[in-house]
Amino acid sequence: MTGNPTSRDYNKASVLDVLLSRAPLTRNEVIEFTGLSKATVSRAVEDLRADGCVVDGGVDELTGRGRRSTYLDVPGALGHVAGISFGMQTTCVLVSDLRGREIRHITVPTMDHQEVRSAAEWLIGLMAEAAETAEGPLRQVVAAVPGRVRGGTEVFGPRESMKVFAGSALQRELTGLVSAPVLLDSDANASLLGILVENAALRNAALFSLSSILNFAGCTERELLRGRTPSFGDIGVLFSGVGDEPLEEVLSTGGLLRFARGRGLDLERIEDLWLQPHDEVARSEVLDSFTTALVTAVSAVAVTLDPESVFCVGRLRPLIEEVLPEVRRRLDKSLPTVPEVKVAPQVLGLSVARGAMHASLGLVGDRLRDAVLEARRQGHRADQPSPAF
Repeated sequence: MTGNPTSRDYNKASVLDVLLSRAPLTRNEVIEFTGLSKATVSRAVEDLRADGCVVDGGVDELTGRGRRSTYLDVPGALGHVAGISFGMQTTCVLVSDLRGREIRHITVPTMDHQEVRSAAEWLIGLMAEAAETAEGPLRQVVAAVPGRVRGGTEVFGPRESMKVFAGSALQRELTGLVSAPVLLDSDANASLLGILVENAALRNAALFSLSSILNFAGCTERELLRGRTPSFGDIGVLFSGVGDEPLEEVLSTGGLLRFARGRGLDLERIEDLWLQPHDEVARSEVLDSFTTALVTAVSAVAVTLDPESVFCVGRLRPLIEEVLPEVRRRLDKSLPTVPEVKVAPQVLGLSVARGAMHASLGLVGDRLRDAVLEARRQGHRADQPSPAF
C-alpha cells in the first residue's frame, strides 16, 4: 500500500536531521533538540536503528543519581563524503564520515595538467588515498575550483593556466570515475559555507576570494546566492576606481603583480610585495590603488546585498590585513551603513576543502531525509522500516 508521508515519517526525518548534525547525543538531548515526546523519539530511533542509520555510541558519565544514558551516533558504515579544493597552486582532499568527522585530509601542490582526464584521475587517486580507512560507500563528492560554477557542472572564468577545465568536462570525468554523485562549486562558495558552519548566528554575508582570480560569494538567510547565468559573481569586470583597471586586475595575484611591476616594483612573485623591502613611494602607490579597489568592491556589494559581514580570504590576505584600517575609514566616510569587513582565518587548501565537505554532507542529508519521506510512496507500511538510500 502506498501513500503520502505520515507524521511518523516526518518525526523520523527530524530525528535523523538532528543526529546527522549533532551526534553523538543522548535520547534526552534528541528530545530537547527536536521538541518531540520521549515515546516518539524512541520509536523514531528504533526505526532508524533498523535502517542502519543509528548505533549506540558509548555511555555518558554518571553525574549525581540516576541511570547513565547511552549516546546515539551515526555509524561510519553508513558512508563517507569527500570535499576537494582544486586550486591553481594547492590541492586538498578531505574525507569525512556522514557526521562531518574528518577521516583524513591530504594537501599537495597542484600538478600541471594538460588534459581533463588526467586531472580527474589524479584527484580520484588522492581521494582514494584519503579514504583508505573510511567505512561504507562514498556518498557524495564536491570539488571547489577557482572560477564561477553554474549548476554544479560548468566552470566559467578560470585563469589562463586552468582554461582546460572550463565547461563541464571535469565534472563528467570525475563522475565517470566514482560510484557517487559529483558536483563542482566555486572556491568562494566553499569558503563562505565553511564560515557559515562555524558561525551559526551569521545570516547575511559576502566573501571575496583574492587569489589567482577575484571570486565572490554571498548568502541571504544562510542560503548561498547562485545566479541564473554564468555572469553572476563576476565582480572582477567592474571598474576598480584605479585608472582604467577592472577589479580583477588589482584584486587578483596575477593582476596585482602586473600592476605593481608597471609601477616600478621589481617583484618575482606577488608575495615579495609584503615580504621584501621596496621603494616606499612606489609601494605606497600600489597599496593605495589596492585599497581603492577593495573599497570599490565592498561598496558595490554593500549597497546591493546589504550584508552584515564581508569576509576576505585568499593569497592576498597579508596585504588585505595591512590596508584594512584604511579600507574601513574610507567606507565610514562613503556609506551610511558599513558592514563589518574582516579577514577570515583560513588554512590554505584545507579551509576550502572543508567547505566543500560540508556541501557534500548537506546533499547527503537531504537525500537521506527524502528517502525517509519517500518510503511511504514506495509501498512501505507504517510499521516497516525503510532503507536509508
